[in-house]
Amino acid sequence: MKKLLSISLLVAATVALPAADWLQFRGPNGNGIASETSAPTKLTEQSVAWKIALPGRGLSSAIVVDDRVFLTASSGVEQDRLHVICFSAKDGTKLWERQFWATGRTMTHQKTAGAAPTPCSDGHRLFCIFSSNDVVCLDLDGNVLWLRGLGRDYPNASNSLGMASSPVIVGDTLVCQVENDSESFAIGLAATTGANRWKLDRPKMANWTSPLVLSGTNTNASALVVLQSGKGLSAIEPRTGKEVWYYTDGAATIPSSTFAGGVFYAASKGITALRPSAGEPHPEQLWQSGQLSPATASPIVIGGKIFTLNAAGILSCADVKDGKRLWQLRLTGPFSGSPVAVGAHLYLVNEKGLVQAVNTAAPEGELASALDLKETMLATPSVANGAIYVRSDKTLWKLGGK
Repeated sequence: MKKLLSISLLVAATVALPAADWLQFRGPNGNGIASETSAPTKLTEQSVAWKIALPGRGLSSAIVVDDRVFLTASSGVEQDRLHVICFSAKDGTKLWERQFWATGRTMTHQKTAGAAPTPCSDGHRLFCIFSSNDVVCLDLDGNVLWLRGLGRDYPNASNSLGMASSPVIVGDTLVCQVENDSESFAIGLAATTGANRWKLDRPKMANWTSPLVLSGTNTNASALVVLQSGKGLSAIEPRTGKEVWYYTDGAATIPSSTFAGGVFYAASKGITALRPSAGEPHPEQLWQSGQLSPATASPIVIGGKIFTLNAAGILSCADVKDGKRLWQLRLTGPFSGSPVAVGAHLYLVNEKGLVQAVNTAAPEGELASALDLKETMLATPSVANGAIYVRSDKTLWKLGGK
């Protein structure tokens, strides 16, 4: 067995999670769609409910469980001090903070940081992975349950720009993609101990995409998880790592794909719509559109429309039935984070800190409002209880909400 430090165990019963929680990268279903239907659409300085200083850098998004907001950061000249912080969603008060020393490689591109991946939660525990491939599991009160230095177990698993794939928790298994130019793999860890359930060799190429759960809930242990890489897609059983279906026509290595209405919208050759079928090793290709080419931001589906954001900051809207482009809207870019949606509104934050709300129900789409927070922002926003959470290297903001 690989090196494993197990500090204590937690066995938690599965319960219904509040609909407003934002438990992972890109929200409840990993597709950027908030479960609530209202958030501030007229963004002004009065929209800022609170802001709080952060102790270090990060591209990770906030996650929200009940009335608490969790965020990671990294600090130090070598980005080797790892922070996990809990704030009150009500007023931004810091409730607790835990710090760890990185055990793996901390070198990253100057644009990114050690705290690039977004944490995830099953509503009882918090799972954090950093660019150093250190994995930490805590309870919601900040008690350390276990930690794992994947960089020590697999020392060649790194790339020169830094790691950024966010984990997902499915039932009692934590799925992480640790894909790079050398020792590239995906791994399933037992949620209670951090021990390996399985480990799969993956294509040897740098990859920053995140696994996607195809069930709509991370408490469904029978759900499939799709792993994306430059070679294509692989749908696996999270408990065993067994491959169920695959697609080998290539995919992006920065924007993740999305899933809606039984169709997988792959960031592949623009966007490729795929319909998986039970018992079939390959999904059916419904359409492919090179006009819908996402740059860094992941695509998002609202109702019967799919939206992509290109490198020029142009938002494209297309029909999910055939991929036919319906309209385009030029926004103020560039963007590194992905859009999130509340009802018919998209929320996007550009790299200079301009938060933009877009009304997608307008005939040609329209910019409803914008708020300039005047700090560099590379992270994807989060949504919970009617509030938008955005972060920079220095600050966490709550916009609107209760």
